[in-house]
Amino acid sequence: MSQRGKGPASSREGDREEKGAGMKGTKKRFLVAQLSDLHCGDARFDRALLDRCIEIINHESPDAVIVAGDLTANGYRDEFEEAAAYIAHIECPCKVVIAGNHDCRNVGYVHFEELFGPRASTLSFIHCGDIGKHLSEQVKVVAVDSNKADLNDGEVGRHNYDFIQREFAEEGVFKIFVLHHHLVHVPGTGRERNIVWDAGDVMQVLRDMRVDLVLSGHKHVPYVWPVAHMYLVTSGTASTWRTRGRIIPSFNLVEIREKELRVEVISAIDGERQVLPYPRWWLHESFALYPR
Repeated sequence: MSQRGKGPASSREGDREEKGAGMKGTKKRFLVAQLSDLHCGDARFDRALLDRCIEIINHESPDAVIVAGDLTANGYRDEFEEAAAYIAHIECPCKVVIAGNHDCRNVGYVHFEELFGPRASTLSFIHCGDIGKHLSEQVKVVAVDSNKADLNDGEVGRHNYDFIQREFAEEGVFKIFVLHHHLVHVPGTGRERNIVWDAGDVMQVLRDMRVDLVLSGHKHVPYVWPVAHMYLVTSGTASTWRTRGRIIPSFNLVEIREKELRVEVISAIDGERQVLPYPRWWLHESFALYPR
């Protein structure tokens, strides 16, 4: 089930009143822009694609922007500086930026930390509006570094589990977890090594903490997996032609409403949109529980 439109002009007219900050009770959605895999410095990087993404994002005025890793091609300082300059043009005060496996090449995490800050971070804020009785108008974003230096593989690591549990301890909050790598296999992305080594344990931690949404990047394939009362949403590459098969460069808009979560996959070429609607509330468990 999908709907399609083109570019900034196709934004939802019914949501125009939602862009005013501080208009409590009028805002019926929470909007997240999700992009990843910019790969600044890569031979197949296309600045026109990234300019297009930023133009659309700024037009939509999201509540938060998540950049889910691989800002660079090889982790060099000039590549990070170019990525930082582009990200600075995104007009949103709430941004979460994490590193990807390409950013940790050549000790690139040193440059990442100098330009973007710690590789694990949280963002917690009051949502100015009302998107349902089940949400106490708070959104919590927790982002971790799943990378291993100079490896394409990833791992969240047991040292991060306590951090995740502590940050997601509060009830009545919409919880968003961010990492670069996949937690489950995504069609068209190749071998199993694309998921983190400890994916099962991480999924259990997130499920125990009642996380609602997981955002990631990595293999340039946009996809949505509903798993264990969570939605796992991956984004494509926003600004390169390092694409797989017929998949095109793109980014996501994730819209959280009272009864629905909508993922819009937006072409970085021409702004064409594919809208994927999902129910907010699940009716039954999606997997078996075993004693631990």
